[in-house]
Amino acid sequence: MQNNANPSMQDLLRMAQSPAGKQLLQLLQQKGGEGLQQALSNAAAGNYADVKQALTDLMTDPEAKKLLEQLGR
Repeated sequence: MQNNANPSMQDLLRMAQSPAGKQLLQLLQQKGGEGLQQALSNAAAGNYADVKQALTDLMTDPEAKKLLEQLGR
């Protein structure tokens, strides 16, 4: 993988398709629902603040932290 601070689109897709990535996406959808969809739409338009906030909120969830640690390996 490339530099973790700036992963490529391929890196992101690979992570999203991993078992931990799939679980994390499912958890994001359960907890974020419509707000997550809006944040992703904003990110596609170049506004990453909403995604950053959604991820910050998610980091308070122990299961999400565990999944993110798995993705970081």
